[in-house]
Amino acid sequence: MTPPLRIERAGGSHVGYVRQRNEDSIYLGRSLIAVADGLGGHVAGDVASSTVIEAMRQYDREVDPSLLAATLGQAVNAANNALRERITSDAELAGMGTTLVAMLINGQTAALANIGDSRAYRLHRLATQGGLTTQVTEDHVYGRLVSDAADVPNLPERLARFLDGRPDGRSPDITLLALNPGDRFLLCSDGLSSYVPEHLLHAALANASTPTQTVDRLIAAALDHGGPDNVTVAVIDVQEGTGSD
Repeated sequence: MTPPLRIERAGGSHVGYVRQRNEDSIYLGRSLIAVADGLGGHVAGDVASSTVIEAMRQYDREVDPSLLAATLGQAVNAANNALRERITSDAELAGMGTTLVAMLINGQTAALANIGDSRAYRLHRLATQGGLTTQVTEDHVYGRLVSDAADVPNLPERLARFLDGRPDGRSPDITLLALNPGDRFLLCSDGLSSYVPEHLLHAALANASTPTQTVDRLIAAALDHGGPDNVTVAVIDVQEGTGSD
């Protein structure tokens, strides 16, 4: 018989040392955890990310495991619609957008959605001594769309997909995951993943004892690497037991 699982989570955000405002938003719910990163250089990135997070809050509820993927897809669609409504009501917000990574959990199953370059990582503690950290999501950038991208000159380092209120081509990748005791997940904005090497991400995930301690170490690592962008992280631990902390 599969043992019941208990979920612990923690999160944090820092404006960094360069940006004037924090355009990231985070949500740590009982069943839903999400990180949104408003697009830098676009109008009202902070409004975009907070609008998306607020729209998704209503989906923080217990969902039958067989419906997790569909429900999370509905949540992302609702978030994109909320952006469109904000832009329709205030023309000055036209052009705003955000990335998103979100996890919806019930029992031994989770659905993971991502759009843009906010990432999810998974530490498999039982895989090897010290664990193995893998990137679960794939960045939606032009380099991922072109064959032999490394050989293409002047390929823009731009997002190919993000949420901006338009219906065309804004669908997320959604992955179903089986949860195991000892798993640790990281959801983060690119203010962490673009600047902190993966071996340091793994070290923080593998060596910190609690989600809160892990969050503190990861944000500190981003700041140690110059803090050039807003940095936001959520850490989710899967443990044997019942309930959710």
